[in-house]
Amino acid sequence: MNYDGYTSPLSQRYASKEMQYLFSQNKKFRTWRRLWIALAETEKELGLNITQEMIDELKAHQDDINYKDAEERERQVRHDVMSHVYAYGLQCPKAKGIIHLGATSCYVGDNTDIIIMRDALDLVHRKLVNVIAKLAQFAEEYKDLPTLAFTHFQPAQPTTVGKRATLWMNEFMIDLEDLEYVRSSLKLLGSKGTTGTQASFLELFDGDQETVDKIDPMIARKMGFESCYPVSGQTYSRKVDTRVMNVVAGIAASAHKMSNDIRLLQHLKEVEEPFEKSQIGSSAMAYKRNPMRSERIASLARYVMVNGLNPAITSSVQWFERTLDDSANRRLSIAEGFLAIDGILDLCLNVTDGLKVYPKVIEKRLRSELPFMATENIMMDAVKAGGDRQELHEKIRTLSMEAGRTVKEEGKDNNLLELIAADETFPMGLEELERSMDPSRYVGRAPYQVTKYLHEVIGPMLEKNKDELGVTAQINV
Repeated sequence: MNYDGYTSPLSQRYASKEMQYLFSQNKKFRTWRRLWIALAETEKELGLNITQEMIDELKAHQDDINYKDAEERERQVRHDVMSHVYAYGLQCPKAKGIIHLGATSCYVGDNTDIIIMRDALDLVHRKLVNVIAKLAQFAEEYKDLPTLAFTHFQPAQPTTVGKRATLWMNEFMIDLEDLEYVRSSLKLLGSKGTTGTQASFLELFDGDQETVDKIDPMIARKMGFESCYPVSGQTYSRKVDTRVMNVVAGIAASAHKMSNDIRLLQHLKEVEEPFEKSQIGSSAMAYKRNPMRSERIASLARYVMVNGLNPAITSSVQWFERTLDDSANRRLSIAEGFLAIDGILDLCLNVTDGLKVYPKVIEKRLRSELPFMATENIMMDAVKAGGDRQELHEKIRTLSMEAGRTVKEEGKDNNLLELIAADETFPMGLEELERSMDPSRYVGRAPYQVTKYLHEVIGPMLEKNKDELGVTAQINV
């Protein structure tokens, strides 16, 4: 480790080795060479004077990149693509003259960026599916456990712990749909030339339009794509980056929302993220169990959401057929956006795999508020017994205010049931009222909704992606 220079926390602390490889030098330059091979094969198949011996030579050195030669050359010519063309040529003297034939720098640069983003989206997809799968298990286990629901973080009608988890899942499912759509729409740039006109290829093939038309589709197939973008300048439209990073930012937003809920629930001592035996929660307060993983999710997620603006701004200022003020920004924003979302999803996998639920605490809090929520049922029962609805409503309102003052001003338990039982307007005693306090009576359709959602929405998705299940996460710190 270099202790005297800056190292990115994304690679040192957060992102997985698998995602780091996708944005590594080896992945980038090996893909460049695959693209040069695809171009040479295509040109050979379309009739240019390129031999199989040249192709075989290129393939023989596809992965053993002579970095020192490329780096030395770049110091001289200040051009990364031409430096690697030169270095590849040193290893492939027979093919030296046809490497990069007819192409411009964006042939390798932009096509590689698309390929890397595709592969990164595939990794994100795999981890996102597994986060949803973990939440589905959690929702199934706790679909019937009543809990106090909140609107405005104020006590509201009860729900269940499992139903709340489906809310997190549903946002991730929206992200998954967006991801799959954008992933399926990705195309290669192809080989469009300096301003997108393919003029160099028209010259190479003696003005034969039909032959030039075949170049992009052939390259796309060789690189695992269905097609190339039909028109472009020198680069593919930077709106593609915007679409991709919007998906990434959307996943970050969903993770942030879930992590915030977990942090609030941990404050309430109802649900707790995993806490390791030797983990230290605070340097000063030894008793503390801070929700550090959920806090880290929120922290990284804010970075990813803000970073989502970069591609949109870059796309908006691309002059005519191309400019270069996109390059430095894209090297940072795309790579770091993916590295950060990878770290977020690993944290989500870790947290959702080990969420600890405390039913006794949940029940205690719910029962402390339940009398207020049961007042409508109590009022209806009293009406059935011959009471006046308007008079009963006013009584309930007055007694609820009195019980609220007892809780807030005197710090005592909620005594609303005792107040109602003591009021002659209501024809039921305390024992009968307490029997009506079964929390499961007040959760509505929550358990049914969980079962229906898991069966109709989550189950089919998991079956469709069953080959991706089983991912586990390694948290470095």
